[in-house]
Amino acid sequence: PPPPTSTHNMGLPNGPVPLPNGVIMAEYIWIDGYNKLRGKTRTLYSIPSTVADLPKWNYDGSSTKQAPGDKSDIILVPADMYPDPFRGGDNILVLCETYDSSGNPLPSNTRADCVKVMDAAKDQLPWFGIEQEYFIMDPKTGKPLGFPADGSEPAAQAMYYCGVGAGNIFGRDMVEEHYAMCLQAGLKVSGINAEVAPGQWEFQVGPCLGIEEGDHLWMARYILERLGEKYAWTMNYDPKPIKGDWNGSGAHCNFSTLRMRQEG
Repeated sequence: PPPPTSTHNMGLPNGPVPLPNGVIMAEYIWIDGYNKLRGKTRTLYSIPSTVADLPKWNYDGSSTKQAPGDKSDIILVPADMYPDPFRGGDNILVLCETYDSSGNPLPSNTRADCVKVMDAAKDQLPWFGIEQEYFIMDPKTGKPLGFPADGSEPAAQAMYYCGVGAGNIFGRDMVEEHYAMCLQAGLKVSGINAEVAPGQWEFQVGPCLGIEEGDHLWMARYILERLGEKYAWTMNYDPKPIKGDWNGSGAHCNFSTLRMRQEG
């Protein structure tokens, strides 16, 4: 028989399991009605060369706050694809837009309008960079990593930002793994650093051209949140998740056009 072209290695104690020749797993990913990420997997019997090779799919929008129960069929339209750093091999992650059965973009599908804007401005070559801050939360305590379980306060903000050492840094193993997996997926993640509060981190996406910025940011979030399953941690992007004199989180945006980047 011909050698396998792909493997499935996520969470398997005995190592990768070969898949049949030409067969891959495609994880279709979308934004739901809560502005959260969802995903489900389908089998493809050929390896796509471009997004145009990917089939549309569907899901139950009444379970994602995107459709009523009597008209729940929502269409997934592939927008971009990336190597799957979880399953490896030729398996892929597929970022999708969401449409109703009449072909209209859902209200949560803000990408559809963004594509129109970026197409109108493509001659200006708009570059974007976003600095995504977040907290790694421990569900057992309901607090960020580094906050004592007994309810007491950690040391005041001073040594955590870009810090080093067990008393200052919490969750580095997962953060480093996320960084590497994003690069494996072809995402333009340009760096990471520990932030001002304990358990708070940042990753930077960009510079990216046009719609690529939003696509890569959402996919980096997907990889981060899914990786959190392995560590039993959740991610929090709220502007001010911890009361008191603790740093909040943002997504600082950097922008330029070709004319802005030129001298003179």
